[in-house]
Amino acid sequence: MAEPAQLTGAGEPDRSGSPASRRRATILDVAAAAGVSRQTVTRAINDMPGISAETRRRVLDAASALSYRPSRFGRGLVTGGDPQLGLVVSDLRNPYSPELAAAIVRRAAADGWSVSLVDIGLAGSADRLLHSLHAQVDVVVGYLGEWALGWESRFGATPLILLDADAESEHAGVRLDPAAAIEDLAAHLVTVGTRRPVVLDASEPHATSSRGIAILDALERRGLRPEVVHVAASSPEHAAAVAAQIIRRSARPDALLAFNDLMAFGVLSACRHAGLDVPGDIRVAGVDGLAIGTLVAPTLTTLAVDFDEVARHTLELAAALSDASPGADLQRVVSHRLVLRESA
Repeated sequence: MAEPAQLTGAGEPDRSGSPASRRRATILDVAAAAGVSRQTVTRAINDMPGISAETRRRVLDAASALSYRPSRFGRGLVTGGDPQLGLVVSDLRNPYSPELAAAIVRRAAADGWSVSLVDIGLAGSADRLLHSLHAQVDVVVGYLGEWALGWESRFGATPLILLDADAESEHAGVRLDPAAAIEDLAAHLVTVGTRRPVVLDASEPHATSSRGIAILDALERRGLRPEVVHVAASSPEHAAAVAAQIIRRSARPDALLAFNDLMAFGVLSACRHAGLDVPGDIRVAGVDGLAIGTLVAPTLTTLAVDFDEVARHTLELAAALSDASPGADLQRVVSHRLVLRESA
């Protein structure tokens, strides 16, 4: 019986660098380490007959030592299943989540993937859900927040794609960049005569979000003195309550710029109850480009995300990670665009 071969040179899985750039061990690596054929590895991993218990144990030990996780696509060659994508969202009550999920499901279906969805914001045990999900899918994608930290130590070799990832993230990701659209909105507001803008930011006091800072900076560079007001939660209810106080001021603002569309809907509600004309008395804008923004009155000006573009990049990254494609670009960027509607 052959002794396990030692992996050297190009055949050795790259354990250095970030999780996004690290090469995953392949079935060929396991075969070399166990001193068997690729077909034998397939039989051992899938608990198929035709090999001895000792050979199966040696293959499984080699797979464990290499942190090898067989692709469900590869197992699908045996079982007939599609590759699986695990989509993680934080709150399905927020229309952003189902719009994003719908775009990813459409693209996944076109590319031959199945999608499993979990909501860790509403779940009683996010850790349990994520452990269950990673065992069932080839790639996990979504808004993971703190769960992205130490991903590999907790969830093994399942690849991770972060949505709205930081530029410095060590994982593969699709970053959403509102910078150009913020500049367009600021230029438009100045052109139409805005003088007293207020930014409603979803953040704690003295901890303005990066999005809020970008909006403030764009307005200040155009000679305005915007005020930032912190809102504890990015919900329409919280935004409506804060906006109701702001618009009662003697020096009422002439523009309210919300952190997202949900908060902007709350601002529109507060203005309506106060008898203000939008955009005659005050202009309102949000961020995200939710479809419901075309159904409210007045229709909502927004910095829109192209969900279909996010989905395209997501599935391309999923395919690259599933195939362990060397040299693949694992960081993508989708820019927002200014959509001017009645509210501004």
